[in-house]
Amino acid sequence: MQGRTPNNKTANLSLVHAGEVLPSPASSKLPAIVAFDRKELQLILNVYGRKVALGEWRDYAMDFLRERAVFSIYARVSERPLFIIEKTPRLRNRQGQYAVTNQQGRILKRGHDLALVLRVLDPQLAVVG
Repeated sequence: MQGRTPNNKTANLSLVHAGEVLPSPASSKLPAIVAFDRKELQLILNVYGRKVALGEWRDYAMDFLRERAVFSIYARVSERPLFIIEKTPRLRNRQGQYAVTNQQGRILKRGHDLALVLRVLDPQLAVVG
């Protein structure tokens, strides 16, 4: 789909329908954004839900960017998240595409398996494969 910008130049636009991103013809090789899939989001929200029930966490935010997806966890209304869970597919073949970072920016855990990486946030939780 092409649209007109204020200075009458054509611009490539992506269509979004029910959570699905359809790339524009010019960028058909690369996805428009990185997102968590249903299984990944379920793992994250399971840990998040337990911590909310314990009163430790209160809010979250999700950002889907061109190179990474970010799930930010907040303990209370503040400018900085308590923890950040990131998915960076570009790092899949290196140290792993998943990472958990603390408020100071220190990477607490990185890896290829999201369930194992999330254990840093909920250590008493056993992983069942």
